[in-house]
Amino acid sequence: MALIPYRRENWWSDPFFELENIQKQMNQLFDFSLSRGPGGDTTLLGGQWAPAVDVYDSKDNLLVKADLPGLTKDEIEVSIQDNHLVLKGEKKKDHEIKEENYFKTERYYGSFFRTIPLPSEIDAAKVEAKYQDGVLTLTLPKKEEAKPKQITINVQ
Repeated sequence: MALIPYRRENWWSDPFFELENIQKQMNQLFDFSLSRGPGGDTTLLGGQWAPAVDVYDSKDNLLVKADLPGLTKDEIEVSIQDNHLVLKGEKKKDHEIKEENYFKTERYYGSFFRTIPLPSEIDAAKVEAKYQDGVLTLTLPKKEEAKPKQITINVQ
């Protein structure tokens, strides 16, 4: 037995009918493309995910915090290239559990690659990185020429 979609009798008198129809079709499209099917990872990113990142600007440093739960420090690569912070690595799936035994899976697995443009020049030689409780914290010292300078005004 097939389900028949509900059709309004007076669709021609409803000015929002077509907009609702387009919204419904777009929702179905995104639900399909962003869901994980039983045959493997069918996400829009094709097995990749991007960690959540916060970037703070202070007078002397940029501070970056990235959520990378379930990884070890050896599975994370950090570099600075052309005034961009690059984070990459891979979160491996637990192979002890078979795919057909999953009831639900919402955690992300696979490789990640994140490029973050930096708002000022960084002294790459002085960058500090700490990784604790699944959070990577980077302290990126600004170069002297990138730090704000106070200019005095002479009154004549």
